[in-house]
Amino acid sequence: MVAVATLLLAVVWPPPVTHGGGAATAQIASPIADVAIVLAIDCSYSVSTAEFELQVKGTARAFADPEVIEAITSGPAGFIQVAVIQWSTEESQVLAVPWTRVGSAQDALALGARIAVQRRQTADGATSISGAISAGLEVLTRLPGPAARYVIDISGDGTNNRGEPVNIARDRAIRAGVTVNGLTILNEVTWLHYYYRNHVIGGPGAFVEIADHYEAYAAAIRRKLLREIRGLQVSQPQAR
Repeated sequence: MVAVATLLLAVVWPPPVTHGGGAATAQIASPIADVAIVLAIDCSYSVSTAEFELQVKGTARAFADPEVIEAITSGPAGFIQVAVIQWSTEESQVLAVPWTRVGSAQDALALGARIAVQRRQTADGATSISGAISAGLEVLTRLPGPAARYVIDISGDGTNNRGEPVNIARDRAIRAGVTVNGLTILNEVTWLHYYYRNHVIGGPGAFVEIADHYEAYAAAIRRKLLREIRGLQVSQPQAR
């Protein structure tokens, strides 16, 4: 297991540079993204091909939404960082879209197009939310620059049934300064949002967004991204 808390908290931005092969004498100014978001898409055996496509296409549509683009470009830094992982069992998580800087409408549309065409890459398997959180933390250690906030965004339609207990992975993320949010799809487990609230989410401003079924996913991920990008606090009203 990667010592994620140590890796994240030990990163010092900006990195030192050298002149003429000597010791570090200056630093490179590095802009800080408003937020770095790892979008984690459920690809476990409970997710059909059509349901996977609804997640992918819904996320792509969200980045083409004018209000989402406005939220991205109107933040203090005017840009965010986004990566996408697919996850299923504890041994299968794939980085489907690497870290992408989004600071304009053109950037957002390009990211959406890239998300839309990704193919399903994980192995068929059980539901390891803890594995998804751990994979998200590992991806965050490869973030190309600093961010004001760090978020792992877990979408799923079931409870953790493989790998370590999910609360252990969640607590590791919290110690690393990362917020874990959830988007629950209630097509099979109608109480899943309560499970996510009690066991999955954590960190500053953590919240659960709800989609009653996969056809409602696009609207739910749009709401979720708006809240994550704008940095709304957990004390504010949730969507439901």
